Amino acid sequence: MIATTTTSRMPIHAVHSPLLRRPWHSVIRTRSFLSTLAVLEQRGGRLNRGSLSSISAAKRLGGPVHGFVAGGNVTGAANEAAKIDGIEKILVVDNEAYEKGLAENFAPLLAENIKKGGYTHVIASHTAFGKNLMPRVAALLDLQPISDVVKVEDESTFVRPIYAGNAIATVQSTDPIKVLTIRGTAFPAAEGSRGVAVVEKGVDPKEGSSTEWISEELTKSDRPELSTASKVVSGGRGLKSKPDFDTTILPLADALGAAVGASRAAVDSGYADNSLQVGQTGKVVAPQLYMAVGISGAIQHLAGMKDSKVIAAINKDADAPIFQVADAGLVGDLFQIVPELTEKLKQ
Repeated sequence: MIATTTTSRMPIHAVHSPLLRRPWHSVIRTRSFLSTLAVLEQRGGRLNRGSLSSISAAKRLGGPVHGFVAGGNVTGAANEAAKIDGIEKILVVDNEAYEKGLAENFAPLLAENIKKGGYTHVIASHTAFGKNLMPRVAALLDLQPISDVVKVEDESTFVRPIYAGNAIATVQSTDPIKVLTIRGTAFPAAEGSRGVAVVEKGVDPKEGSSTEWISEELTKSDRPELSTASKVVSGGRGLKSKPDFDTTILPLADALGAAVGASRAAVDSGYADNSLQVGQTGKVVAPQLYMAVGISGAIQHLAGMKDSKVIAAINKDADAPIFQVADAGLVGDLFQIVPELTEKLKQ
């Protein structure tokens, strides 16, 4: 793999790996032989909309695009995926053992279907599921994964952020199969209802796993899903407590019809659930509007939201780093400003 990194503050450099020692004839493929498998997430027989970005990324490579769905009672999800424009085939493995998406048994399953299909590219979204699964798949196939891709240059060249987004690396892979995770905010979710993809049964190795699913606690909300919402209101350490977070942030989000987010400091302090964390170690979002309330703007948080179209910030510290990336800002006491703003929005 060759990586070229460019940024206004850093020199261009190249990194060479042992992968370059592989014979070139064993890895070069022409565009006519390209074929991509997009890994689609599902829950309860319904597709996860966030994973549909992997189809959009796959289309940019050229060649046929197939989808892969596995879990218990996934017929509905498979039929839903088959209607998306641009997909030729949906591989389905209907087995309850894969319903929870445990990487320990899902990785061997996906690896077997990749080998049978002879795919040149395999793409999943850079979600908790994709980040857990794809490195394991790459290890099973003796490949090097490329994570958090934001741009597809061609069939072997990809762009990804490094150093919390402060630099951009252009990576060229010589592996025979490219295993990728893509940033969902960089590729639109695939749309369409005129697709006529063939639904075909995939290979199920039925390998055992040493990992057992015990239980889960789900946070249900009528608000938009954070990673795909067009508007997000996030709260930070400045909210001071969970009751203050709930009584300040939630009404504002409801008035805007927005999803709720939080900084890592707010999550670590117990103000919000960790599923709401935005940032380098949380979710990456790029909504039309991102409102940061009581968030100072640490670099780890900025990495998760700086691609938002419009950024508005409310903070009592006029020198807070968040104002350096904000399109609009209010300096003042959020406990006075936010309730007033919420009331005007309701009117």
